[in-house]
Amino acid sequence: MTDWRTASLVEKRQETRTAATLVFDVSGWPGHRAGQHVDLRLTAEDGYQASRSYSIASPPENGNVALTVERLDDGEVSPYLVDVMAPGGELELRGPVGGWFVWDTGDSAPLVLIAGGSGIVPLMSMLRHRAARDSTVPTRLLVSARTIDDLIYGRELARLEGRDDGLEVFVTLTREAPDGWDGFTRRIDRDMLADVTWPPAEGPSTYVCGPTSFVETAADALVSLGHDAAAIRTERFGPTGT
Repeated sequence: MTDWRTASLVEKRQETRTAATLVFDVSGWPGHRAGQHVDLRLTAEDGYQASRSYSIASPPENGNVALTVERLDDGEVSPYLVDVMAPGGELELRGPVGGWFVWDTGDSAPLVLIAGGSGIVPLMSMLRHRAARDSTVPTRLLVSARTIDDLIYGRELARLEGRDDGLEVFVTLTREAPDGWDGFTRRIDRDMLADVTWPPAEGPSTYVCGPTSFVETAADALVSLGHDAAAIRTERFGPTGT
C-alpha cells in the first residue's frame, strides 16, 4: 500500500443539492487509471482520524485528483467534504487503489456502463478518459437517479453524448420525472437492460457501480440475459460509512 500524501483542495463545485466535486492537487501523485479509487483521511485538531474510500472522477489525463462526494446526513466525513471544506484546505490521500474495476481506451469491445446514484463517479472517469483520447468505442451508459435534479453530471453527460462519437446515454428516474420526460421511470430491471445493452454475442465489456442491492440486481439480470458473469465488473458500496 502506498504512503499517505498531502492533498490540497484547489477547486470545489456543486453537482447536485447533496453532491459536490472536490479537485485536489496531490503531492507526488503517481497517476491513475479510469475506475480506480483512493483512501482519504481526515485528522481533527484533537488527533481523531477518520478515513473513507472514494472513487476518482477525473480522467488519467488530468494531473489532479477529482472526487465527487454525495453527502449522507448521518455520515462522519461526507458532510464536512460537501458542506464545509473550502479551497486551500488540506487532507491526506492514499492511492490509487484497485486494478480490476478499470477501463482503458485500448479495450475495443463495446462498453456498457451501469450506474446507480453516485455510482456514476468511476464511470465518469472512464467517459472522460474516452473523450480525452478521442475514442469512438461504442458506449452505452444507463444511470439511475431519484429525480432529474439528483442526476450527477447531467449537463456534462449531455455534452459528451452531443459529441456524436458513439456514446449513448440512458437515464431512468425512480421517484419523480419532469413534464415531457421520455426516458425510463422505474428502477433498473431485466427488460430495461435488454433494451439498452448489446447482445451477449457482441462481447461487451460491462461495468456496474452503485449501492449493493442495485449492483446485485443489475448483475443478476445481465447474467439471466446471457452475459458472461466473468465479463461483468462490479463495484458496490453500502448505505453507511461516508
